[in-house]
Amino acid sequence: MIRVIATNKQAHHNYEIEESIEAGIELRGTEVKSLRVGQCSLREGYIIIKGEQVFMLNVHISAYKEGNIYNVDPERERRLLLHRGEIERIRNKIQQKGYTVIPLRLYFKRGYAKVEIGIAKGRKLYDKRRKLQERDEQRRVQEEIKRFERK
Repeated sequence: MIRVIATNKQAHHNYEIEESIEAGIELRGTEVKSLRVGQCSLREGYIIIKGEQVFMLNVHISAYKEGNIYNVDPERERRLLLHRGEIERIRNKIQQKGYTVIPLRLYFKRGYAKVEIGIAKGRKLYDKRRKLQERDEQRRVQEEIKRFERK
């Protein structure tokens, strides 16, 4: 059973997602309770590789209201739990020009906090406009089909 906490809605608009990978997150103390309440933002988040470890940066997990002295910095870097082969695959991809790794969604799976990360290539402004035009055309076609079926 998967319970989604937060999604990165801008990711599919700003990037062309080529591959997605599920990773565990190393959390501290009250961060889990804050996630269960749903206080998280993935908007500015990105992922980097330092040595043999993968870290998630700029993901905001708000301080837990009842957490007092045990709360940690909401913007701290969090280590992601991945297999060595997955880390190498990600490293090889991001060494190519134009690729980046971003968090797509954060969720609980069987009680554990997980993050779906995407290996993505940035879109240019004209690609974003074309994508919006295609979506509008699809919407118009669906409306015409519904109107035709009613008659």
